[in-house]
Amino acid sequence: MFDIGFSELLVIAVVALIVLGPERLPKAARFAGLWVRRARAQWYSVKDELERELASEELKRNLKDAQDALRDTEQRIRDSARETERQFEDVRQAVRDDAKALREDVESAITPPALARPPVASPDPAPAPAIAEEGRLASTTDTHDDAAADDTHASDVGTTADLFPPKEPR
Repeated sequence: MFDIGFSELLVIAVVALIVLGPERLPKAARFAGLWVRRARAQWYSVKDELERELASEELKRNLKDAQDALRDTEQRIRDSARETERQFEDVRQAVRDDAKALREDVESAITPPALARPPVASPDPAPAPAIAEEGRLASTTDTHDDAAADDTHASDVGTTADLFPPKEPR
């Protein structure tokens, strides 16, 4: 604060002794000491208050930075979740498309070739055999001598074991 050395203090003490005299000098020294202590206490009080205010501002700034970082992280997580959902929907749609194509392939493989072709006009006005929902012939009351033709169609129809061979053990 002040750059006062020992020699300056000695000069001040001699001047005070001469001006005040030996009777009033101890009382004046106590009074000066009291004011110096009060000034120091006030200085330390202001200094502590300033440090607390700076610490408070620093804490507020750190809290704001942490909140901003938390918001940024939360936004990145939301964006990542949206991207994951979008990718999941893309995969789900691809699986649906693959399943639909596979189902169509299996249905076309299971359906007998005679049933898959449009009926040919025959000289016999017999009705065409009815098709059940799963691609098999429905029972009809009309009896024809095309049992041999039905046998040939039955041999063309593959089983699921023919379409999907069993997996080999690893």
